[in-house]
Amino acid sequence: QVQLVESGGGLVQAGDSLRLSCAASGRTFSSYYMGWFRQAPGKEREFVAAISRGTYGSTFHSDSVKGRFTISRDNAKNTVYLQMNTLKPEDTAVYYCAAGFSYGRTLTQAKDYNYWGRGTQVTVSS
Repeated sequence: QVQLVESGGGLVQAGDSLRLSCAASGRTFSSYYMGWFRQAPGKEREFVAAISRGTYGSTFHSDSVKGRFTISRDNAKNTVYLQMNTLKPEDTAVYYCAAGFSYGRTLTQAKDYNYWGRGTQVTVSS
């Protein structure tokens, strides 16, 4: 069982930056691939970014955030980060951290993940 706790959300202005953190419980953090998803009011949950297992995981970012957001992980701290730069009002959403352990997954779909955090609100004003 893995517990995930997100932090770092808040209210910012367009163009600002935020860094989200997701702290995971357990001693096998490096064996999980990790992802960030977001859900805006009235919309479905959408993929934002993912990072594969290991020390230097491969990263994947959605087209809507590519070049602005960066996912990273620190296995020594059992933490995954999402650095968000040049934020836009359309980035407003609840951001969820997720962990998965299966093989042969795309890492870009919610069904690929086994554990989820409760989310942190990010609001970007124009």
